[in-house]
Amino acid sequence: MKATRQHIPEVILIEPQVFADERGFFFESYHETKFSEAIGKPIHFVQDNHSKSTKGVLRGLHYQSEPMAQSKLVRVTEGEIFDVAVDIRKNSPTFGKYVSAILSAENKHQLWIPEGFAHGFLTLSDTAEVLYKTTAFYSKEHDRSILWNDKDMAIDWPNIAPFILSAKDRNALFLQQV
Repeated sequence: MKATRQHIPEVILIEPQVFADERGFFFESYHETKFSEAIGKPIHFVQDNHSKSTKGVLRGLHYQSEPMAQSKLVRVTEGEIFDVAVDIRKNSPTFGKYVSAILSAENKHQLWIPEGFAHGFLTLSDTAEVLYKTTAFYSKEHDRSILWNDKDMAIDWPNIAPFILSAKDRNALFLQQV
């Protein structure tokens, strides 16, 4: 497994070692010891989530407030997404900055998104299935959203408009409101 810290170093791109031949492939999608070493601390996941989206669906930018803040390990098992993590730690020198990565069933990359970051993705392929592990259970009471196109973040989303958003995501708050 290769772990690469991104320009916001708390966000880490994970590239598993894939063993492929004429029969198909095999890889460890998660190995607790190796993952904890890559992150630099033990991580305890409590919930796995799985979504399927069609092309143009934009989900996010989501996070949970304290005490239910979540870290996430995101991967794609079908299709391709543009995945985004935005630093929402108020005293961080990278507050409002983002990291993005293309995650796909083909490249098998994963993105580690720690607490203090909002997460979202845009489906680039006809469909995409996204799986992610979380370190805290879902809590409706602590569930929050930041507007995906807030100019303060200036996320360079791929141009595959029109985007398809939920009412929750269309009506999310601006970064400065959180």
